[in-house]
This record gives sequence, C-alpha cells and structure tokens, in this order.
Amino acid sequence: MRPRHRTTRRAGVLTGGLLAGSLAAGLLTQTPAVADPAAVTDYTLTVDAAATGPAIDPTQYGVFFEDINNAADGGLYAELVQNRSFEFGPADNRSYTPLTSWQQTASGGATGTLKVVDDAERLNERNRNHLRVDLAGTGGTTGRFGVVNSGYGAGIALTEGRRYDFSVWARTDNPAGTRLTADLRTADGTVLTAPLGITVRGDRWTKYTGTLVPKVTTTAARLAVTAAGSGTLRLDMVSLFPRDTYEGRANGLRKDLAEKIAALNPGFLRFPGGCLVNTGSHYAYEAPNWERRRSYQWKDTVGPVEQRAVNANFWGYHQSYGLGYYEYFQFAEDIGAMPLPVVPALVTGCGQNQATDDPALLKRHIQDTLDLIEFANGPVTSPWGRKRAEMGHPKPFGLTHLGVGNEENLPDAFFARFTEFRKAIEAEHPEITIVSNSGPASEGATFDRLWDLNRRAGVDMVDEHYYNSPQWFLENNDRYDSYDRNGPKVFLGEYASRDNRFANALSEAAFMTGLERNADVVKLASYAPLLADVDKNQWRPDMIWFDNHRSWGSTSYEVQKLFMNNTGDRVVPSRASTTPSVSGPITGAVGLSTWATSAAYDDVEVTAANGDTLLKDDFSAGASRWTPVAGRGTWAVQDGAYVQTDEAAEDTLVTAGDPGWQDYDLKVKATKKSGKEGFLVAFGVRGTGNHYWWNLGGWGNTRSAVEKAVDGGKQTLLEHATTIETGRTYDIRVQVRGRQVTLYLDGQKWGSFTDDKAAEPFRQVVTRDKGDLVVKVVNAQAAAARTTIDLGTSKVASTARLTTLEGAPDAVNSADAQPIRPRTSTLPGIARTFTYTFPAHSVTFLRVETR
Repeated sequence: MRPRHRTTRRAGVLTGGLLAGSLAAGLLTQTPAVADPAAVTDYTLTVDAAATGPAIDPTQYGVFFEDINNAADGGLYAELVQNRSFEFGPADNRSYTPLTSWQQTASGGATGTLKVVDDAERLNERNRNHLRVDLAGTGGTTGRFGVVNSGYGAGIALTEGRRYDFSVWARTDNPAGTRLTADLRTADGTVLTAPLGITVRGDRWTKYTGTLVPKVTTTAARLAVTAAGSGTLRLDMVSLFPRDTYEGRANGLRKDLAEKIAALNPGFLRFPGGCLVNTGSHYAYEAPNWERRRSYQWKDTVGPVEQRAVNANFWGYHQSYGLGYYEYFQFAEDIGAMPLPVVPALVTGCGQNQATDDPALLKRHIQDTLDLIEFANGPVTSPWGRKRAEMGHPKPFGLTHLGVGNEENLPDAFFARFTEFRKAIEAEHPEITIVSNSGPASEGATFDRLWDLNRRAGVDMVDEHYYNSPQWFLENNDRYDSYDRNGPKVFLGEYASRDNRFANALSEAAFMTGLERNADVVKLASYAPLLADVDKNQWRPDMIWFDNHRSWGSTSYEVQKLFMNNTGDRVVPSRASTTPSVSGPITGAVGLSTWATSAAYDDVEVTAANGDTLLKDDFSAGASRWTPVAGRGTWAVQDGAYVQTDEAAEDTLVTAGDPGWQDYDLKVKATKKSGKEGFLVAFGVRGTGNHYWWNLGGWGNTRSAVEKAVDGGKQTLLEHATTIETGRTYDIRVQVRGRQVTLYLDGQKWGSFTDDKAAEPFRQVVTRDKGDLVVKVVNAQAAAARTTIDLGTSKVASTARLTTLEGAPDAVNSADAQPIRPRTSTLPGIARTFTYTFPAHSVTFLRVETR
C-alpha cells in the first residue's frame, strides 16, 4: 500500500532545513570545528545512471512516537487540563497527589471542603478517583467555592477569540440542583471569558458541555470550576480542548505539533514506545491490586475516554491514555503513514530485565495481540471491528506490521516468548509482518545473541536501536553493506547522535546515505525520540521541541524532513573519492572510575614504549597528581590506596597525566569493595566525555567491555562475559600502540582491538525520483568539498534545483531562533560532467531532471 501523502516525494519537491550544531575539533574529522573559507578538499563523484540499484520502499523513513518528555499528555494530546480525573498519585511520581495541578478557590464568603475519593460513587470502575465537593451553603447569591486547574507548564495557552470546548462529568445530591460555573482566568483571578453556567441536576453521573471564548491571548491562564449552594457535588473528567485540533478531531491532537510531524511526510508511525511498552507489571488493571505500574496494554486505551484505565508512565509521570490506540491509528491514517504498533512480550527491558513466567498470562497477551489485529483490520461484524466502528471508524485501518517486544536484555527468555506470539499470529494472520528486536545497543553480547536467534528462526524483520556519538555515525556509514541480503530485514526503530547540534545532525545525515544505499536491507528507519517538552524532559536529543504554545524543529528535524520528502524510488549506484586520512595514534591521559560501586586503586604506573616512566603513584604521598573530572563520587586515600567510597555515585572519574601521551603501558591494581558493579580504568582521556575505558564488571556485574566515548556518546569496541569478585585485587594492564590496544587481566591477555575506522566526513548517495536524479551529499568537515561530478548521462537539463542545509557547527534551533532553515536555489551549468563546491558543514540535495 502506498500511503496517501507519498505523492509529495514527486519531482519538483525539495523541502528541508538548514542545519546547525558542533563538530568538536579533532573528534569527528580531525579538522577545525570552524570553517576556513580558504580550505578546500577535492573529490570526485561518479554516477552509474544506466545501472539499477535497490528499490526504495515508500515507507522507508517514518516516525516513532513514545510518551517520553511529556510527549502525550501536555504535548501531542490537546487536552489542556492536567490531572483531569484526579488520578495522579505517588505511583506516578513521588511528588504527585490526587490534587496535583488543582487549587481550592472561594469567593463571596463561600466555604466548603474538597476531597478526592475512591468509593462506590465513582464514575466507573476503571476511573477510580473523583472529586467530592461539600458545599457549606454560605456566601449568599454571589459566593462560589471550587477548584482551579493550572494546566501544563506555565499554564493554559489561549488565543483571543478562539473557541475552547469545556466538559465535565458531575452529579449532586441537592434536589434543587447545583449551579456550576466554568471560566478561564489569570493566576491572580482576573476572568478572561464570559462565565459558562451549568445546572447540575440529579445524583447520577451526567456529562455537561459548553464553550469558552477568551477575550485576550495568554500563555498562563487557569481553568476555574466553581459552584454555589449546598450539598455534595461530585466532579470527574474536567476537560478543556481547543476547538482547533489537528484535522478537527474531537479528543484530538495539538495542531502545531501534529502539523510538524505531518510535514515530515512519514512513511510509518511506530507507537506507543519504547520503554513504556514492556516495563512494569504485565497483569491487568483490576481488583484487588489495581496495578498502576503496568506495561502498555492496548485494551486499556480504547473506548470512551472516561472509561479508560490510567497508568504510571515509566518516565516518571502519569498517563491518562486519552491518547490511545484508536487515536494513534487515526493519526497514522491522517498523515498517510503505515501504523506499526509494538506490544509487550512479558520480558521487561530498560534496566528492569525480568521475565514473567505465567503461561496463562502469556496466553492472554497473545490473544490481546490477535484482538488488536482484529481491532485494526476486522470487519464491523467482528467483536473488535465493531468496537472500532463504535468509536467512529467502520473502515479497517489496514495494519500490516506489528512489533513484539522492545530492547529486551534477556535474549533467550524474550525469544522463547516472541516465538509463541509469532506462531499464533502467523497461524491466524500470515499477512502480518512480525518485527522482533536486537536489544538496546548497536553491538555486544545481547545484540549478537538476538541476531543469531532471529536469523536462525527466519524472522521477517529485526528492530535495531542505538544512540551513539557523532564519531560513531561517521565511522559506520557502511554498517549495512555486509548484512545478509537473504536474512531478516532491518527496522532501525530508534537512532540518534547524542545532542541537537549541527554536528549531530550532520553525522546522522552522513549515516542516512548508507541507509538509503542499503534500502534492500534497511526497510524502515525512524529517528527517536520524536517530541520533548522544553520545560520537562527525561532525554535528549529530540526531534521536535515545544512549550505550552510554541514548537520548533531541531537541527535533526530539518535533516529528517529533507531526506523524508526526497527519498526517491530507487538507488542509483554511485561512488565518491574519500577524504585523505589525517588520523593519528590514540593519545590521552589515564583515569580511574567507578559506577554504582566503591572501589580501591593502588600502584598505578604508566610507562612509555621506550621504557621511560611517565607516572608512578602508590598514593603514599596522597593523591595530588589526580584531578576529578566528572565531579561525582567521594575520592580519598585510605590505607595506602585511592578509594571511591560512594557506592551510589555513577560515572565518577579522576585523571592523571598528559593528554598528549601516546604509545604507553598503564598498570594498576583494582579492588571492588562494595556495590552493584566492578570498576573502570580509563586511557586516551582527552577531557570530559572523550576517552576510552575498560569497564570490568559493568551492567550490574554481568559482563565487561571496552567502551569509547566521544562527546559523551559511547560505543562498545570489545566485550567479554567477565565478572568481578568483591574483595579480590586484580592486576590490570593496558597497552596502547598507535591505534591498537591490548588488555591483560591478572597477567593473561583479555583481548585486543584496533580503533582505525575512518570517520569519513564526505558521504553521498544518489536516488532516482521518477524522472529526476537526486544527488545527496553530506560534507561534515570544516573544508569545502570541490567535487567533479559525472552524472553518467548527457540527457540532463541544464539547470538543477538545489537545497542546502548549512550552518555553524554549534548552532542549535530554539523557540526564539531557528538558524537551521533551508536555502533553495537554481544551479546552472549542469551537464554530464560539471564541478560544484559543497560548502563546509553542509547537507546538499541536487535535483537534476533527466530526459
């Protein structure tokens, strides 16, 4: 199926944005971070226009939505009232109460009491709490008593003259009824709208609705709901929606955020996560426990919003499930994207790493997944197809792909359960592509084991996730060149370079040329995370940032937008010359570190290759030669050793020596004293976040690895199953020669590696988009790239359309300034062979019409 909006990829459409960020000097390309106008490097780019490369699916690039960084409630979901059903609590966040975001208000001498209750008078079984308002009956005709909601962030954002739909479920025991009033006001109580008056009648739950129209524009409004009279008033599901939601949907989406996602022209929408899919309990929201820390179970999220369950979000806040599976499917349809839901596999990930062994529960989750397919695709005569129709969508959504599990770190336990899901789905729905995964990283023991299991079982597709440094992305453009063309296809479901600067966006763009070149293997790819509240977030980088009234795309957003709107239909084989290598030996000081562990170090010695002693320290004279780098942990000399005593501290680091050291041997004795992990020894240290370290007893003391950190982003270079014993002293030796490192543990060779992958700054790919050749070039260096281009055919128009994304490496888009914007122009002088100079720090798409 070719999604509706794919037509915007046709000839003549070039969209995107100018990129900005930072290439740290010597880290990405070993060139200065600031462009030198006089610096030019010569390249050649040759296109084989007569040859045929891999076809590119219209769904290759898409988006991944997870409710992280307040992406749903307070973000894409347009509801303006926070904690609308009084369900917040410590299960969501230790600071939450059922009245979080609500304050009592009284005027005209009115009095009363407020209490959030969970009793038999509730609205429904799965919406447990409601607000009980006991009115004292004082205050005369003007007195009012009630509550005010502060919304999200700075408050409720309003636009003068716009319509806002208010609703509330209410009941009263006052036989004469209770007069309820809703209005929008400032924090100091100044009323911004004509009051909406509602008479609540009867002691049965009834939904009341109305519209509020503000007289001013503000970003800090409050919603007040007050009552007059006496008796007991009960309120639940207090709601305020802008009338102007995306596509005008009721219970809809915030328009500016949805429009920015739609502008990407995504081929698919992966949802709802992420870590929140498979963390917490896998049991249902039901008596007697009413479990609030659950994996994401889709049936909780459909039906009338007042009947939906609530849940604690893995990322430390509350999920109302107002944005649920029906809304996800509808949004995918609205933007022309293939829906790709992910269901839990009863093995938790994201640090929890627990397998649930309950055959009946596994059977129930498998049936839930079959019911999900029926909800998406079944006829209205089926039970779940009828539920979809009752919600307003008789036509099937056309589900074709479904993921099972997310980043599980227990490969065998996960795959055993995945296999049961797969058997059941294939038996009833052989048309569905079932997506497995390879764990949380780009390499390592979990990655290798899961790929082996997936390959041997012949699964359809494997979801890879990785967040690495810009250096890694520049080094790994060829990652998928060697993948088995007959094996499982790849869904790159989450990837990003670890920041939102131009350097990061450039490195991602360079990597994406490799994704397109391997379009026969990499069938789907999505940057992550998608959305982030600038005032309340758990993770960066992110693609789209927002506050309560504005949104803006990051530098990576502009890269993604450019690639996603100009993918093309087929790869055209091409080749380019490379940048002359300027890489040198591994250089840097040495360091000692701990992670959630107390450890002791002694007898540190660094010796040059010629035998000269560079450093020798037994700590008998203190630790004056060592400098804390991370600012974490408690380091002190104790009993003749250098000890880090805070076993709760993570990522501690002290260093000694010269950043210019090269070709040396580091020897040290290390002892784990207590804590969860082992110890770490660093080398090649060139500053905070730029080093190698040998992580012995990492990941909860389950394995050991050598990791390379560049600008804080890590990649694993070598890994073994070594664990560390508490109280035992280990002799560690690290030998550095050029770019080769050999490691010894207790006199035995533990492993070796050569870190010599080129971080190539000049990358390209060529695709055909109907009658056009689209030449895509990334120049991630400070020198301009003067390039002789041979298009491989003389049948080309004499002019081309050019879109350039160019900017300073450190530039970052923000609410107030977006330096990263597209620059479009027409380039004359196009022939079979011509020369063009690609600017430093740039992404360029050159669209050439062929005849």
